[in-house]
Amino acid sequence: MASTAGLVVDIVDLPQQVGAIKNVHLETSAPADLGAEMIGAQEDSPLIVDAELTSLDNGVLVRGSADVHLRGQCVRCLRDIEEDTTVSFDELYFTPEAAQAQADEGDEEADELFTVGDTTLDLEPALRDALVLALPFQPLCRQDCAGLCAQCGQRLDDLPADHHHEQLDPRWSALAALLPEQEEDPEQGERH
Repeated sequence: MASTAGLVVDIVDLPQQVGAIKNVHLETSAPADLGAEMIGAQEDSPLIVDAELTSLDNGVLVRGSADVHLRGQCVRCLRDIEEDTTVSFDELYFTPEAAQAQADEGDEEADELFTVGDTTLDLEPALRDALVLALPFQPLCRQDCAGLCAQCGQRLDDLPADHHHEQLDPRWSALAALLPEQEEDPEQGERH
């Protein structure tokens, strides 16, 4: 996956001495597909990231948070959802040598480790993983959202409390076809 330039941090000025710290503040736009299918960051919406990068023997520890504008749909009524949230993340970015050492030791997940570049560090993968884990599995517009009417498809919250549909048992439909049409006599109020 291509990285978003706004989330790539220059680490040339981060000393390689263990414990050295660099603070980063980024104001950029959210990349595409940052989130899950039903809810995620709206592409090109403002994205503010604050992170602390700490040098370690085998890489860089990144502790950060991001303010994200989310957009999605309620899984019950399909109403649009928009909200702002803050997601936190802690990730270790390995040096290429340390990642290779993990692979040489038989670590099956070594190819999925985050790695630092020669002079840069891409925050997008860490942010992407943290946001997906923080998002609701089934987003709702409200916890007590009633959803949609199974017969007409309208939002139950917008319909009167006594909303219902007359439904005949489908097993009797063949017999109903045998009965003649009945009309109501307005003067007598009876059916003929």
